[in-house]
Amino acid sequence: MMIMIRAIIRPEKADDVLAALMDAGFPAVTKYSVAGRGKQRGIKIGEITYDEIPKTMLLSVVHVEDKEFVIKTIMDEARSGAKGAFGDGKIFVSEVEEVFTISSGIREGMVTEEAPA
Repeated sequence: MMIMIRAIIRPEKADDVLAALMDAGFPAVTKYSVAGRGKQRGIKIGEITYDEIPKTMLLSVVHVEDKEFVIKTIMDEARSGAKGAFGDGKIFVSEVEEVFTISSGIREGMVTEEAPA
């Protein structure tokens, strides 16, 4: 089975995370520039409140047996300092039913249901 890992991180941490994933053997990542806010509801600097903070979303599909390693790699590189800080981001994990490679037409990662006994 395959899983999709979506990590929303600080933009300044993206290159470090991408390099660590590449070095660990996970080069296939899609990178998006996004904006949003977490529980802190944005940030206030002086009289100005910024409701949406720039973030980077990294999306990767990996085999389920690699899930914990990839998540740990992302967390280690995306965390601010030893203890982390508000705004460091979130990681979302979901199952992937099927994967199709457009150029070859190959289908992989199919989830099959077991026949009832």
